[in-house]
Amino acid sequence: MKNIKIAFFDIDGTLIDMKTKTMTPLMLETLQRLKANNIKIVIATGRCPHALPKFDIQFDAYMTFNGSYCYDESGILASTPLDKTDIHKILNNAKTINRPVAISTATRSIANGTDADLDEYYSFSKETVHVTDDFYSTLENETIYQLMMSCTVDDYDTILKGTHHSAIAAWWARAVDIIPSTSNKGVAVKQLLDYYHYTKDEAIAFGDGNNDIDLLKAVSHGIALGNASDDLKAIATEVTDTCANDGIYHYCINHHLI
Repeated sequence: MKNIKIAFFDIDGTLIDMKTKTMTPLMLETLQRLKANNIKIVIATGRCPHALPKFDIQFDAYMTFNGSYCYDESGILASTPLDKTDIHKILNNAKTINRPVAISTATRSIANGTDADLDEYYSFSKETVHVTDDFYSTLENETIYQLMMSCTVDDYDTILKGTHHSAIAAWWARAVDIIPSTSNKGVAVKQLLDYYHYTKDEAIAFGDGNNDIDLLKAVSHGIALGNASDDLKAIATEVTDTCANDGIYHYCINHHLI
């Protein structure tokens, strides 16, 4: 596997163990050695830019909001905001199931309320839900890239009822990210491959959740962690050990990437 030029990484459950909420020393070493071998390393996450962990390494690029907002040190590489009409429909739909909604711009995330599930969803990235008085003025006046709300899979159809440009990206059973239907991690991978002039054969991706399905499908080497969902494992080209057991490190060693 000597032709790999770029590697994409989900964060939660992939780079960071969900129980310890930390990156292991071997995972950090893996990233450092990949960079030393001239392989670009890219974050591919549902997180907001302002909610990214402070890693002890500089990534070459960042795909945030499940690929709706991508950037590197030179600036924005891809920007796909949510449709405002759809947002209003989703807010009305959320009221029918008594669920609060959070909206995210490129710089902050605010909500019109919260509940125990949304609070826990935010806690995975060591954040808290900010309920603010300027929720609706922010919605009208700023660019919105992602919505977050608590729900179950049975609520998906209700949440998206009447929308035309929105989709659900889910990696947890009790909350979802809502993104533009024209954007996902797979679309963003293709945009970055074009930007860097790489082919999918020169790309590898690692993930653990259902929102990583498009990510893994967009490259020739899509690797699911041992702790990944069954759906992701089913489409992965290979399955390695768990995040907690440094599955990515061992995969990279065994395949001579580091």
